[in-house]
Amino acid sequence: MRSPQDDRKSEAATIPVNSSPITLSDWAVHVLKSSDQTPARHHRLLLSELESLSAGRIDRLLVHMPPGSAKSTFASKLFPAWWFGQHPGSSIIAASHNASLAAYFGGQVRDLISTQEAQLGYTLAKGNRSALQWRISNGGEYFAAGTRGSIIGRRADLVIVDDPVGSQAQADRHTDRDRLWEWYRSDLTTRLKPKGRILIVMTRWHEDDLAGRLRQHVDDGWRILRLPAIAEDADPLGRPPGAALWPEWEDVHALARKRATVGERAWFAAYQQSPRPLEGGMFKVACLVPVDGSSTPGGRTVRAWDLAATVANGTNNPDWTVGVKLRLERPGQFLVLDVVRTRGTARDIEQAILAAARTDGPSVHVGLPEDPGQAGKSQVAHLTGLLAGYHVVASRESGSKIVRAQPLSSQVEAGNVSIVRADWNRIFADELRDFPYGGKDDQVDAFVRAFMTLVNLGTPTRKIASLHLSR
Repeated sequence: MRSPQDDRKSEAATIPVNSSPITLSDWAVHVLKSSDQTPARHHRLLLSELESLSAGRIDRLLVHMPPGSAKSTFASKLFPAWWFGQHPGSSIIAASHNASLAAYFGGQVRDLISTQEAQLGYTLAKGNRSALQWRISNGGEYFAAGTRGSIIGRRADLVIVDDPVGSQAQADRHTDRDRLWEWYRSDLTTRLKPKGRILIVMTRWHEDDLAGRLRQHVDDGWRILRLPAIAEDADPLGRPPGAALWPEWEDVHALARKRATVGERAWFAAYQQSPRPLEGGMFKVACLVPVDGSSTPGGRTVRAWDLAATVANGTNNPDWTVGVKLRLERPGQFLVLDVVRTRGTARDIEQAILAAARTDGPSVHVGLPEDPGQAGKSQVAHLTGLLAGYHVVASRESGSKIVRAQPLSSQVEAGNVSIVRADWNRIFADELRDFPYGGKDDQVDAFVRAFMTLVNLGTPTRKIASLHLSR
């Protein structure tokens, strides 16, 4: 990914450009003068990047600054009004995490235009009272919406996404992160005209937020402007490490006080723009030790399952059938080797369990849940018959999920659980991190069953009668 220090090699796009001599920086100085303000150093760097976006030297700009740095004033208020003067007849789609905030930004731009018509060289079209949608005299159009709102039928030369995440709780939910990502990919980017540009302004919330996922798509050519509250090495502004971003507004002492108030997680995410993985409530996922593979191939191993019965039909969000493969590497040390996750009919689930058993081999124990009642016993008997030749261990499920998960969470926090690096790691860690408040806990259930089964297998003279998490 490119940074503000990279050479500006992108060719200018073909969006019509006005010959107006006023620069974005001059425009910002003019507007702020009435309130006896002037752009600070970090504002001028941002304005320079926005001018590059307008000129087509870059077409993707991702801006990260801490709360209170006035990034939205420049990016979502001053910039759109100036853009229309440079690009007559162009269209802007502006989006925020909800329609209320989108309307606020839209109203700010509209009101600014109404008071600066002489400077801008255009006017608002008559009858444009809505903050979410209005037109201007040079043919330009502005449309705003929340990230859950419809933008179908709209097209844009410039897309501005400002503050797409509404809260820490929203950022922590994997389903909400997935929804925002799908909205960006399927709804928003398909509305962009050829040679169109995208500006995203956001405070970081989570390592897997929208910006985190965009950073993985290096071929999209994103230029990233990241300005932390306290300078680090190689600061874009040339600040020495430890210097405040906007000392006239908040000096290092005020920032230190704020850091103590908000806590380390919020500080590194929102203020340093460098989110750290949430350790989690019960499961401190940061303590999971990533490894490349097992050092004890012959160690005792179990693949434990948590079973779901509802088939996904396109509108529901049923539980998953999950099989977690866990190995006792050495006394007191456990390794998660693999996680299988599937949805389907009863027949599909049976086939998935059989396929995993064949892949794992007969030396790997198969852990199954036994639901209360005759139906649960019949299901276990049926699956055990299908798994002839494999060592099947059935265990009943009852009691509190939280209580049953505590022994395993203690092992994780102590650093006694490792995890093989694989594609399933992120979803697995997210569910552990969110437990017991997340939307799904199927992987947790299977993980706990695998752990308890291994613990009990280590004492062969005892009859296995462990209680596991209830679904």
